[in-house]
Amino acid sequence: MGHRLLFFRGALAALCIAALAGTAAAQTGRVGGQVKDEAGQPIKGATVTAENPNASPNSFTATTDDKGRFSIIGLKTGPWTFTAQAPGFAPEAGRLEVKTIGAPNPPLAFTLKKGGGPAGAGALGGVAAKDLQAELAAADQFYNTQKWDEAIAAYRAIMTKAPALSVINLQIAAAYRNKKDYDSALAAYTTLLQADPNNDRAKIGIGMTNLEKGDLDAAEKTLTAASQSTTATREVFYNLGEVLFAKSKNDEASQAYGRASQMDPNWGKPLFGLAKIALNKGDKDGAIQAFEKVVAADPNSPEAAQAKAVVEQLKKS
Repeated sequence: MGHRLLFFRGALAALCIAALAGTAAAQTGRVGGQVKDEAGQPIKGATVTAENPNASPNSFTATTDDKGRFSIIGLKTGPWTFTAQAPGFAPEAGRLEVKTIGAPNPPLAFTLKKGGGPAGAGALGGVAAKDLQAELAAADQFYNTQKWDEAIAAYRAIMTKAPALSVINLQIAAAYRNKKDYDSALAAYTTLLQADPNNDRAKIGIGMTNLEKGDLDAAEKTLTAASQSTTATREVFYNLGEVLFAKSKNDEASQAYGRASQMDPNWGKPLFGLAKIALNKGDKDGAIQAFEKVVAADPNSPEAAQAKAVVEQLKKS
């Protein structure tokens, strides 16, 4: 079993180096679109967040103009999750496979329904949407260049002017996690949950921050509670699987990964998790089959590239 794990870790380490080189050379793409309400009227000052945990940078934020339009530039190729939200409206999310700048990406259209957040004419604190967009871009630039303290200060300055944009706490928390200031990250996530108690990204963030902090029990507790919600997302179950796997609770981790995979059969991450469990159990043939499922289901993902390398190593051993 230990011999197999050495092959697994060695393959992953090699793939990490290759992935970093590929990321640096990858082209970037642009995604634009519009945010409207149910009556078809554009929503000015809505925030649109793009997230891809496998990209670097892995998060971008844009704000809509007076016609509800937004544009995000600099996205690496691959699957991105886009979330639009505005004060007084319930958020809406969708996924898009972003292509490089040489190929057009389809426009995204969000229709937000009333409810789910604080309403009122003063929701943006008197900040013009154009000014807000510029300030967010400046804050994101600090974040993307790893100037964590400057990014945190810039994001907090925006929230002081527009308190309704509590979602910015996600970026603040991410910056603190990069600094390894885990308690401050947890505080930022908690602040967001006070404004938006059902925000799964904040719950996941708390769980994974506790994991990074080394408090596996707290991480498991947080994500287990989140998984019991009727609105729990695939990301909740996947991250719960990661925590359980880190605690060597293979059977429970398998259930969590399996649930995430049921919710999205074409997502490579939970399938990769199931393959790791098979490998840890010393089931070489089962591990090979599991890693091959990753490649078949999500062939363009980083997990597929890693799975191919591990399969090659296992077949040689």
